[in-house]
Amino acid sequence: MSDITLDPYLFFSGNCREAMEFYKSVFGGELSIQTFGDVPGTEAVNKDQIMHANLDGGAVKLFGSDSSKASERAAKIELTIGGSDEAKLTDIFNALSDGGTVKTPLKKEFWGDTFGQLTDKFGIDWMVNIAAPKAD
Repeated sequence: MSDITLDPYLFFSGNCREAMEFYKSVFGGELSIQTFGDVPGTEAVNKDQIMHANLDGGAVKLFGSDSSKASERAAKIELTIGGSDEAKLTDIFNALSDGGTVKTPLKKEFWGDTFGQLTDKFGIDWMVNIAAPKAD
């Protein structure tokens, strides 16, 4: 068992709190938030903006921040969620697509799995892959 993890860190243009609360409603878990105003000695323009948010303990782990690194769309990557729990993954796909754009509806694909793609209302691209049941 490896102790290496990959934890996506998402950057937003002032709506990090809204986005992370949305992801908490989708994935569950505990959300902790630190604003720039919480950091001693910070000369932030907007002390209510999020310096660091951590969603942990649910279906996925995500970090987030309001940052000048943010762009209108995170076009370099797509986050992929996979597994075999069809009901749970379908619920996640439907929840993430609320207010967003479905690019590929969930459907059975040539490789045997059920797959779909979407862009959520915060411009984050997602792929969901539901593994086909394994034959015994």
